[in-house]
Amino acid sequence: MAFCIRSGALDKLKIRGGRRLEGEIRVSGAKNATLPILCAALLTERALTLSNVPRLMDVRTMSRLLAQMGVEVSDNSETLELRAANVGNPEAPYELVKTMRASVLVLGPLLARCGRARVSLPGGCAIGSRPVDQHLKGLQAMGATIEVEHGYMEARAQRLRGARIVMDMVTVTGTENLMLAATLAEGTTLIENAAREPEVVDLARCLVAMGAKIEGAGGDVIRIDGVRSLGGAEHRVMPDRIETGTYLAAVAATGGKVRLLDAAPETLDATLEKLREAGATIRARDRQIEIEATGRPKSVSVRTAPYPGFATDMQAQFMALAAIGDGTAVITETIFENRFMHALELQRLGAEIAIQGNSAVVRGVPKLQGATVMATDLRASAGLVIAGLVAEGETIVDRIYHLDRGYEALETKLGALGARIERFK
Repeated sequence: MAFCIRSGALDKLKIRGGRRLEGEIRVSGAKNATLPILCAALLTERALTLSNVPRLMDVRTMSRLLAQMGVEVSDNSETLELRAANVGNPEAPYELVKTMRASVLVLGPLLARCGRARVSLPGGCAIGSRPVDQHLKGLQAMGATIEVEHGYMEARAQRLRGARIVMDMVTVTGTENLMLAATLAEGTTLIENAAREPEVVDLARCLVAMGAKIEGAGGDVIRIDGVRSLGGAEHRVMPDRIETGTYLAAVAATGGKVRLLDAAPETLDATLEKLREAGATIRARDRQIEIEATGRPKSVSVRTAPYPGFATDMQAQFMALAAIGDGTAVITETIFENRFMHALELQRLGAEIAIQGNSAVVRGVPKLQGATVMATDLRASAGLVIAGLVAEGETIVDRIYHLDRGYEALETKLGALGARIERFK
C-alpha cells in the first residue's frame, strides 16, 4: 500500500499576514465522509473503488487499520481500491485507534461480516467527551453481546437482527456505525433521531451502490432492509464542506476574491448565511462557490448545532473571524464541552475573548499581532491559521500534525491564493 503524505510531528507553519487572497483552488474530498466509507469495504469480499479521496493522516491511519485486518488496499494515484476477500484479524488495536476516534466505525461492519470484533476504545482530538454508548446500545438491540474489558470492546453476534433503535442523542459516527451493521442484518432496522449530516448521506449512497437497501438518509429516521451480501462498487467521495468553509472564512477575514471549485454549496447553508452576515458577497452555482470580501468583516454571533445547524467544526474559524470583526460576537458551543482551547492562543495574537461557560464573548479589534501559537486540535489549527493570515508580522503555528489529519496541502492551496505561508521543521 502506497499512500504518500507530507507530515511530521515537529513541523510548523510560518505565516506573514496582511495579504488579500485572490485566485481559485479545488476543494478536496471530505475526510468525514471518507472514513466511514473506507469501513464499508469490510462488508464485502468484492472490490470497493473510491475516487476523490483526500490525502490525509486520518485516511492513511484508517487504511493501515484495515490492512492489518486483512484488507488489500491499493493506491492508484487517482483512486483507492479496497478488497476485503478475507478478514482474518477482526481487531482494531489501541496503537492505531488512539489517534483517531473514527476507528470505532469498524465495529459495526466487523460484527455484520465476521460475527465478532475486538476494538479498542477510541481516541482522537481532545475537544471533550465523545462516548460510544449509543453505538453499543444500538448493536446490542440488534442482538450483539458486548463486553468492555481492559480498554477494549469485545463483541459477538451469530447474525445481527433488525431492530428499532431510538438514539438518545444525535451522533454522526453512531448513526454511521449502526447503518453499516444493519446492511447485512436479518430483517429491517429503523434508526430514529439519526444524524442528518451530508456525510451520512454519502455513506448511504455508497452502500446502496454496493447493493444495500437504505431509505431516509438525510432525515431523522433511516430504514435499512438487511440483505445477505453486498457487492463491489465505484464511488466518488463528496467534497469537504468544512475545508470549503475554512477557506471561505479565510477570505472573509483577509479580504479578496476567490473561487472554490468542486465544492458542494448545498451542504453549507448555515455557513454561507453567516458569511453573508459578516459582509461577504457569495455566489454559488453548480459545484462552485465564489466569495468576495472588502473591508473589515462585521462581527457575527454563532451557535453550534447538529446539521443543518451551524457546524461545530466551523466554530474556531468563525472565532478567528470575529476576533478582527467590527463589533462584538458571542460564540456558543453546544456540541463539545472543551472546544474553546484555541481562544487562549488567539489571545496571544491580541484577540479580546472572554469565556463564559459554553460561550465566548469576542470583542473585535482592528488588528492582530503575529506571535507563536500552538494548535490544540484539528479545527483550532485552522482558526489559528486564519488569524495568522490577518495578523501583522510573523505568526508561527506549532503542532500542525493536527492540521494534517484534516486538511490536504493547506499551505500549498493558501500559497496559490497569494498567502505568505510555509511549512518548516
